Amino acid sequence: MQSRSATRDAQSAKARDVAAAAVRGEGKRDYVRSVFDEIAPSYDLLNHLLSLNVDRRWRRKAIAELQWQREPAGTYLDLCAGTMDVGAALARIDGFSGRVVAADFSEQMLRAGDGKAPAGVVVPLVSDALRLPFADRSFSGAIVAFGARNLASLDAGLAEARRVLDEGARFVILELTTPRSPIARAAYHAYFHHVLPFIGGTISGHRTAYGYLPRSVASFPPGEELAARLRAVGFTGVRWRPLTFGIAAIHVASR
Repeated sequence: MQSRSATRDAQSAKARDVAAAAVRGEGKRDYVRSVFDEIAPSYDLLNHLLSLNVDRRWRRKAIAELQWQREPAGTYLDLCAGTMDVGAALARIDGFSGRVVAADFSEQMLRAGDGKAPAGVVVPLVSDALRLPFADRSFSGAIVAFGARNLASLDAGLAEARRVLDEGARFVILELTTPRSPIARAAYHAYFHHVLPFIGGTISGHRTAYGYLPRSVASFPPGEELAARLRAVGFTGVRWRPLTFGIAAIHVASR
């Protein structure tokens, strides 16, 4: 008969195997959705705590790249919306009179963001980013913040985002990246692989979720490759820039 310690070790090893498989794409969609459903209640707290609140500034920069002022009454897509921070931030900007559709396949994440923005301005929708229930050219712009790396198929997700954008509309990706500087990279790895999983796992009660995060970032394509993949599905005017020592980046493209 196994001891409790051995049982816990076996369960932890299995969870690590599942998370690793998810990063490789084996059952990634189901794994990611279950993880975010489970951590939804503590997601906002941990997001701001673990990023030292710099994530708010990154979102503001990404939203500015949408150039929503060209169509202030337009309809915009917040893809992989999570708890709808992006949609709520856009809705609060003076001069914005449009609507934001906040699409995410985790219903619990959307529920956790309920009340952040006036009803009718930000509209939550449970939907898979790879199969959006919208006609071609439905949106004046689209943005995905910290969700692109969670897509089961990145290229399919990029193509689907392009499909639903109007001609000339912008697509903005805000995502975590691996710093190029050896010093920044060493500090980043120490934090991401040790401090973040411990704090995130302790507060959320879901240790594998915050072990998945650094693996998902490590497996996400670097800036030049992501730019090339955006071009490959038909986006134009592609550019990108690093943020905060290269631990995040903003990509901007046009349909």
